[in-house]
Amino acid sequence: MTGVQTCALPISTQISIDPRTGAARLGDPPGAPYSSDGTGLAAPVLLDGEPPAAAVPALADRLGEVYRRDTEIGFADLLPARPWAESSGNGLRTVVGRAGREPLICAFDDQTPHWLVGGRTGAGKTVFLLNVLYGLAARYSPDELSLYLLDFKEGVSFAEFVPTGRDPSWIPHARAVGIESDREYGVAVLRELRRELNRRAAAFKRHGVTKLADLPRDGRPVPRIVAVIDEFHVLLAGNDSVAREAVNLLEELARKGRSYGIHLVLASQSTSGIEALYGKNDSIFGQFPLRVALPGGNGVLDKANEAAGALPIGTAIINPTAGLAGANTVIQFPDAHASAAQLAALRQQLWQARPSGARPPAVFRGYESVRVADDPTYRSLAPGGRRPLALVGRTVDVDLTSAMFPLDTTPGRHLAVIGTTPTGASVLHAAALSLARQHSPGGARFLVAPLVAAADETAEATIEELTAAGHPVTRLDAAGLRDELRKFAGQPPTDGASRTFLVAFGMDGASGILSARDENFKSGLDDLQVLLRQGPGHGVHLLGWWRGLRRLSDDIGGSSNRDDVACLVALNVPGGELAMYLGLTELAYQPRPNRALLIDRHDQRTRLIVPFGRDGDELDDEEL
Repeated sequence: MTGVQTCALPISTQISIDPRTGAARLGDPPGAPYSSDGTGLAAPVLLDGEPPAAAVPALADRLGEVYRRDTEIGFADLLPARPWAESSGNGLRTVVGRAGREPLICAFDDQTPHWLVGGRTGAGKTVFLLNVLYGLAARYSPDELSLYLLDFKEGVSFAEFVPTGRDPSWIPHARAVGIESDREYGVAVLRELRRELNRRAAAFKRHGVTKLADLPRDGRPVPRIVAVIDEFHVLLAGNDSVAREAVNLLEELARKGRSYGIHLVLASQSTSGIEALYGKNDSIFGQFPLRVALPGGNGVLDKANEAAGALPIGTAIINPTAGLAGANTVIQFPDAHASAAQLAALRQQLWQARPSGARPPAVFRGYESVRVADDPTYRSLAPGGRRPLALVGRTVDVDLTSAMFPLDTTPGRHLAVIGTTPTGASVLHAAALSLARQHSPGGARFLVAPLVAAADETAEATIEELTAAGHPVTRLDAAGLRDELRKFAGQPPTDGASRTFLVAFGMDGASGILSARDENFKSGLDDLQVLLRQGPGHGVHLLGWWRGLRRLSDDIGGSSNRDDVACLVALNVPGGELAMYLGLTELAYQPRPNRALLIDRHDQRTRLIVPFGRDGDELDDEEL
């Protein structure tokens, strides 16, 4: 047809434009009728012209903005309308992100008591954990929720939950926070959680209840506990006694925790290749139904579920069926660090609302040294105690309790610090000052022997401080030390009213003089052994620093006499060498800066401690 424009359609009709009227008409195409009467569908169709060129991109931009506004999530979207308004009796719940346009809530309850979180480096694992923790802390009061937080990497994950010099606030729910945690500190926290589990089990039995919500509080809050362990694979590294104990504790807490309101969150870049978990994967991880897979976190999902491999940063897969394929929900979550002002405001708000008498969390900063003057036990010492206590450091436990050694009248109650690092001199300094503080001025006598150059500065400071405290101090060289030992062996003091402390900085520095025999074929080492055995009964105690374990053994008469010095503080002494000297088959101790092992031979106890130091010790340890 002349002058008619047509447009083919994928149906059995065709639109034609009438050149006279401009109207479109629908019917069979010319020469190819599809209907019996040639009319096709008798319905007029009028076509609009093309929209303006700018209209399409403008509409797309507007629709895109609406979609982004409906799907993006900010830190404020995770928080409740009113803080601390919810009860944790039947579980804990918080918004973790947004799935499409809807917020997604995850829970710590009977169905999902524990969470397993995985993702490669930089995937946002720390950000996700902070979102969860702040969301919980905003919803539940400290009477409803307690937090135990362990970080085994750079020490930045939970630093903002504790008070600092710049910001005295803290999150009042936090009970213990490990920043750059030692494995031993992680085990100490797990032990504390097991003790709490056992306390709650006894309370359940006493009150005849089976659920936390039914347990009478009797004026004492029984909050749910969430324990987060970031980079938990470090805690389980190797197959030594520390790793084995950690695995056993995790297994027990994972299995029983849901019944008593104790929940675990384990986060790591990988869950494979952990030797200590061989044979335990199912018994432990089987108790973690909720899996959070960030980018690269397929390891926490089922082997057939590889959905996390292509996730972009800022998203995660939430899977409540232990990672089985088909149960994935993809969420977006905000970057808490990008909302620093909101985060700081929330922290201040929660801190200001803390209960009366609330204490800041126990904080373990693995990289920091400790000073005796800052120790709470040291500050509380006063004359009049039943037996003097030598303070040597802070124990690596949940509360960083003071590490001390009682000096009673039992033979062998002496202190030997062992190691080449000058921190040994600092430990003696702290022990001597703590003993002086427990005696009235003049109530104790100190014999101080600076025997090696490395200890001169610390020995001089010790003498000055003891003198300032009003105690008589005698400075000894190696020959003077030999004379004092001879005097004691010949006639021990009979006046028990005053104690004598022999403080030898670098005891091995006098070995040459002490090993020489006199005209009676007696040596200073013979007299030393008399003092070690009889001295405590006469109020005389030795505090000595030896720079080698072999030198200590030679001075006190070999391994057969090793109980003659009951307390050892081992610094940079190899664990195998120390185990052999102590007669142990295994000793989980690895020397490292700012750590020591406190050993009491009389009660067969060993404790990892942070030894007391003085300014400059950190540099000396690093050089070693």
